[in-house]
Order: sequence, then C-alpha cells, then structure tokens
Amino acid sequence: MSSDDLTLFSYEVLGLVGRGGASAHDLRQMERKGRIVDWAGESQYYVEPKRLARLGYLETRKEPGRTRERTVYTLTDRGVEALREWGRTPLRFTPLKTEVASRLLAADIIGDEATRESFATLREDLADLRERIHKMTVSAPTLPHRTKYLLLAERFFGRIVDVYEELIDDVERELAPKRRSRRA
Repeated sequence: MSSDDLTLFSYEVLGLVGRGGASAHDLRQMERKGRIVDWAGESQYYVEPKRLARLGYLETRKEPGRTRERTVYTLTDRGVEALREWGRTPLRFTPLKTEVASRLLAADIIGDEATRESFATLREDLADLRERIHKMTVSAPTLPHRTKYLLLAERFFGRIVDVYEELIDDVERELAPKRRSRRA
C-alpha cells in the first residue's frame, strides 16, 4: 500500500469532517465521545487530516481557537468524490480486534474463575458505552442532515453491546463452579 492510498481510517476522517468541517481536535473529541469506534491512536487524528489535505481530499482554513489559532479541515470536491466512490464499493466484514475473543481463546490456560471474574468487570465498561450511545441518540437531531444515519449507527452499536452482555452471561453460566450433588 502506498502512502497516498486511502485506508478505512482515511474514510472515517473524511466522513467525520463531513459537510461542516472539523479541526483535528474536533475529530478526536467526536471519537472519544462515542468511544465504541475509537480505535486509532490519538496522534492519528492529527496526522491523518494533514495527510489528506496534502493529497487534496481536504482543504484547510484557520479559525480563532480558545488559546491559539486552529486549523479547520473541510472536504474538497476530490474528498467528496472519494467518499462517494468508496460508498459504492462492496462492503465486507471488518475483522474484529477484541480482547474478549483473545481471553476466550486462552481461557483453558487462564482458568475458569479468572476468566469469569475478568468478564464480569466488563459490565461497568458496557454501561459506560450504553450511556455514550444514549447521548448519541439524544444529540443526533442537532445534525439534521445526519440524524437518520446516526440513529442507524446508534442501533448498531447498541446491538453490539447487547451481544457482549449476552456473552458475559454465557461465560458466567458456563464457567461457574460445578455444584456437587449431595447424596443421601
């Protein structure tokens, strides 16, 4: 892959910049708020928009910031066309990178009790994600041109959290200590 190629992250950045434009800090905040799709390193939200601007997919303008001038990125015609072309390509399942699967694959070595206990700690994290997803739902109408898409994404993310919660229930049930039967 060439350094000029667009990646999944490139398209994510272009989509987040959207019609209204965004600074690198804005992009980072959007992802951090949602968290469920916050998979790139923080510095990437500063590096990738610069790269996309250099390649002609974004243009920049300077605006006053709280403490200093900030760079705001907006889509160029080339950026809009890149998103449209990408949107017409076949969609494929993106491989999952999740610690949950890795823990299950090593559970025979880790042990049932430790695995069960570590999965139980995930419930608090999922509650946080549910709250963030709820906030996404509440704030969706503030972006009328994106509302229906944000709500579709919110339902998708909610279903992912549901699957994780069901898995925790399965792990707790399947890895529970076996009860010894009492014979009279």
